[in-house]
Amino acid sequence: MRRFLPRKRFPWPWLRRDATPNETSPLLPKAGSTNNAEELALVTTDFQAGTNSGQQHNSPTDARIDPCYGYSFMDYFLKYFLIICNLLFTVLGLLLLALGVWGLISKESFAQEKISSIGTDPMLVVLSVGFLLTVLCLSGCVGALRENRCLLKLFSATVLVLITAQVIIAIVAHTLQDQIEGNLRSGMLVAIARYQDDLDLRFITDEIQSNLQCCGADNYRDWEINIYYNCSAPGVLACGVPATCCVDPLENGTVWNSHVIFLGGCLGEISRWIKQHEGLIGIIVTVVFGVQILILFITIRLLERINRHKV
Repeated sequence: MRRFLPRKRFPWPWLRRDATPNETSPLLPKAGSTNNAEELALVTTDFQAGTNSGQQHNSPTDARIDPCYGYSFMDYFLKYFLIICNLLFTVLGLLLLALGVWGLISKESFAQEKISSIGTDPMLVVLSVGFLLTVLCLSGCVGALRENRCLLKLFSATVLVLITAQVIIAIVAHTLQDQIEGNLRSGMLVAIARYQDDLDLRFITDEIQSNLQCCGADNYRDWEINIYYNCSAPGVLACGVPATCCVDPLENGTVWNSHVIFLGGCLGEISRWIKQHEGLIGIIVTVVFGVQILILFITIRLLERINRHKV
């Protein structure tokens, strides 16, 4: 450090030189000024080193430059494929939503005398499913269209939760088959007992009996628990069954209860129908489950590409 400190020298007369620059003044130091040249070189080197170090810390040009990625055909394919799929499911959700609203309005479920039982209305389930499906798919569609990472993350997380819930339900249903059959029998008996009082239960029961050609839960005798079809009932329906239990209720213009009826119950017919259509049910379940996994995979890949482009 001593060589950089200023040195005070006595100005002897014989050491005075003319420091005024002229045309003959050299631009480079002479050979005799070795010390001055070394000092100048050291100062210059230190200054350049400090400058370079400052540039390395402060200059953005010396920083690491990430590569710039362009949108490829795969990026556009994933984006618009996800948009189209979500649009289709959004339309399906809107149809379910409209069906639920129409069902509630047509049955006057919002009337003051019926508003207390709206919680058990099947149309409310259709309405809720349609609303949730519409909101979910619309968020995925807008997220893919606008490349909004928050919406895409919310969409992918919800789809993952739905897939997990479906897997758990499938495992539980396979494990608790006997209990599910018992609950289904209890539900059908409740529907039979309330057949005349609840239009929704009546519609569902008629559809099951007419399509599966069955009568009652276990057999036709289950209709005795209904106060209108019980043999002790005073009305014309006593000791009878609904028209959907009859083989041909309007043949020859005769009354419904005088016709041949289906003797077998609907629980056995449901089990038989499931066994006959196991292949079709398996294909439908696999396709639905596969579509959900594909949408989840595409959403995750699209998120990765958006993150890479927006870094």
